[in-house]
Amino acid sequence: MAGARKPTQKRGWAFAACVGIVKPPLLAFTKRRWIDADKLPAQGGCIVVANHISHLDPFTMAHFLYDNGRLVRFLAKAEVFDVPVGGRLVRHAGQIPVYRKSAEVSQAFRAAVQAAREGECVVVYPEGTITRDPDLWPMTGKSGAARIALTAEVPVIPVAQWGVHEILAPYSTRLKLLPRHTVTVKAGDPVDLDDLRGRRISPGSLRLATDRIMDAVTALLADIRQATPPQRRYDPREAAGGQTGDSEGRREP
Repeated sequence: MAGARKPTQKRGWAFAACVGIVKPPLLAFTKRRWIDADKLPAQGGCIVVANHISHLDPFTMAHFLYDNGRLVRFLAKAEVFDVPVGGRLVRHAGQIPVYRKSAEVSQAFRAAVQAAREGECVVVYPEGTITRDPDLWPMTGKSGAARIALTAEVPVIPVAQWGVHEILAPYSTRLKLLPRHTVTVKAGDPVDLDDLRGRRISPGSLRLATDRIMDAVTALLADIRQATPPQRRYDPREAAGGQTGDSEGRREP
């Protein structure tokens, strides 16, 4: 584990409050293994893309980024912002609401692009939801992360995480805090999208960029797990007979 870096940005009262609420329980109930955190840009806009294995992993991902010098800007479901007190905190902490299945869905895309251009570290889960792969490998990705990165012209940093699912299993509400589990998070080199930048963004370029993003995240997870991922990624649309709650055609992160 590399030495921690302190964030250079001003946290603000809301972000400081979130840190004060979230970090102590994470320190108490997890063991942490941060790998190659120096690959995170110390400053400047970037898109961090990560696998999604638990409702708890946004907190451990934020912990990893904060411990290594970055204040995180998540894209979060709009309903989170309606929660009393907590909603006000996350809004003032700079998190970005995503309005699903509405005419306002593009607001999150514009807000994420603006945040990245202004030097923020924006976290996007390319799968769009917690994985449904039976062995918890990353699923096929949606194009939102690639679209944001290519529009904002910022680097894409792949990150893989493992272990938090043992504390809170996918789609479960039952916490298993003891014995303490190790949460491993590993950052990788920026995804090479240079050949796709500075040109018209098309469905083809988005698909290519998204495949590279998912390949990078999957390779990092394979290294953490010391296991071989499936040759073909799980596609929830195929599993649902082509019908899912999220449409690939909608412009959403």
